[in-house]
Amino acid sequence: MWLLLAFLSAALLGFYDAFKKESLRDNAVLPVLFLNTLFSSLIFLPFILISAWSDSLDGTIFHVPAAGWEVHKYVLLKSVIVLSSWTFGYFGMKHLPLTIVGPINATRPVMVLVGALLVFGERLNLYQWAGVLMAVISFFMLSRSGKKEGIDFKHNRYIFYVVLAAVTGAISGLYDKYLMAPVSEGGLGLDRMVVQSWYNIYQLFMMGAVIALLWLPKRKTTTPFHWDWCIILISIFLSAADFVYFYSLSLEGAMISIVSMVRRGSVVVSFLCGALFFREKNLKSKVVDLALVLIGMIFLYLGSK
Repeated sequence: MWLLLAFLSAALLGFYDAFKKESLRDNAVLPVLFLNTLFSSLIFLPFILISAWSDSLDGTIFHVPAAGWEVHKYVLLKSVIVLSSWTFGYFGMKHLPLTIVGPINATRPVMVLVGALLVFGERLNLYQWAGVLMAVISFFMLSRSGKKEGIDFKHNRYIFYVVLAAVTGAISGLYDKYLMAPVSEGGLGLDRMVVQSWYNIYQLFMMGAVIALLWLPKRKTTTPFHWDWCIILISIFLSAADFVYFYSLSLEGAMISIVSMVRRGSVVVSFLCGALFFREKNLKSKVVDLALVLIGMIFLYLGSK
């Protein structure tokens, strides 16, 4: 069951990337990110309020139990990590083709594995090392594909932003493992709805401060903001993808290494959207890069069984 939920989360993430790309086209990044946090917060705020004021959600998957500062301090840190990843990712997504951003993001499971190796003392087997090698090779091949579009991986700051987004996203995945794992396995055993609902709320306040201090004073000298209905779809698909993701992690037997890998399968959906709707270039060479990423994910799956 948890594996099927991981695949569903991956599909939702792919559409999330496509709607994000469309929303950022010729648009100011920070307001789009702020509205994403706003709508995501509005999706979960009713669950927080209903859980606090009544018992109608008790025993359901939507119940948000009360928690004190000893829990919220960990959720607040997750908000900082995720918002950092989103900020870098949004700026990179705006200025780069989706068919390049997607495969770079798909290397996150490799970073999660390396992080598990360094932080949690896990050891990689032969299949997992093969998956890591495939991801590294695909990244270098992707840089060659990017050069055909005038994108120099070594000197393009937006490539650097996307890589930073992937790294901080991997850190977030490792942190999720720590938050969700039961105490008996060295984790905190936090409730998934507490984490997902409140980290959105905290991000809203953070982005509100960024908008007030950084964007509003300079909005007339930067890229103007215009409304796009895809902005709402960003929040809907992201919230649904994260909800399914956290729910899958809460099920018995769920493995963060496999869930993280499967979620990066979203690159298939985002790649197809980049090809069909955004008419991006050099697809033949990028398909080879994508194939290497997917083969690497298969090796990671085999190594994690």
